Amino acid sequence: MTHDPRPALLRAALDAAQHGWHVFPLRPGTKRPALHGKGTCAGTGECADGHQKWEQRATTAPDRIHAAWSRAPFNVGIATGPSGLVVVDLDTPEHKGSSDAPNGAATFGALCERAGQAVPETYRVRTASGGTHLYFTVPPGVRLGNTAGTVADSVDTRARGGYVVAAGSTLPAGHYEALCAPVPAALPPWLHTILQPALKASQAPSRAVAEQSRRYADVALANEARNVAMSQLGAREAALFRAARALGRFVAWGDLPRHTVEDALQEAGETAGLTVSECRSTLRSALNWSITHNSRRSETA
Repeated sequence: MTHDPRPALLRAALDAAQHGWHVFPLRPGTKRPALHGKGTCAGTGECADGHQKWEQRATTAPDRIHAAWSRAPFNVGIATGPSGLVVVDLDTPEHKGSSDAPNGAATFGALCERAGQAVPETYRVRTASGGTHLYFTVPPGVRLGNTAGTVADSVDTRARGGYVVAAGSTLPAGHYEALCAPVPAALPPWLHTILQPALKASQAPSRAVAEQSRRYADVALANEARNVAMSQLGAREAALFRAARALGRFVAWGDLPRHTVEDALQEAGETAGLTVSECRSTLRSALNWSITHNSRRSETA
């Protein structure tokens, strides 16, 4: 007799929905959404007023979940944004395809240690590839996006605009398995600070605005350095990381020399109690990311 996986997958979807997590079907045995795309949208049903993407169609309604999972053995996707979740994805070297790749759990643990914090206790799911998903809740109105390797090597996050595969789903490589009761902790403030996007300044249309931006950059440097120097135990590295990301845009735009930012924040970090190597490591990764992701400001005569 052939085993029917649909009841177990339906139960996984309903269990997630009972915790307020918005679910949607993934193609059987895969991580890809099973919903139609914009190009094949008939403009009917839920899409009568315009095409609805998977994040918009994710639901907690039991009747809709029963209807969807009765049709096929769909895996379960959790839309992290509507669910009020941030999920930290700790990859394994095998998942990266190289034994030399960093281990996400190890690099995340090192990040927690540098921040003066223990690895947070929260709901965890073992992925099919042997990695780990750490679930955290965020308050309503908090808008964090997805990241890929910006928190630490082999550490990604899924939030608004992202999704994760729920426990109970199955891939050819293995199962997604809950490692504890599904009670996620609140996102730690120090991690929230790291994930908070750096403020973006508008592009300057003239040299006059560029001069004003350089003056603003000097003030920002002084303020960020002071904030880092005054940061308290448990928040020092997060404050340094946040400051470097915020100031990296001024380096990219030519308003501040990189060595000026590094010297000021290195001194501030050491004043706060961080070691020389901790400051250098944090500054290097944060500045590199910020400079890469902030294009040079255009100038007009």
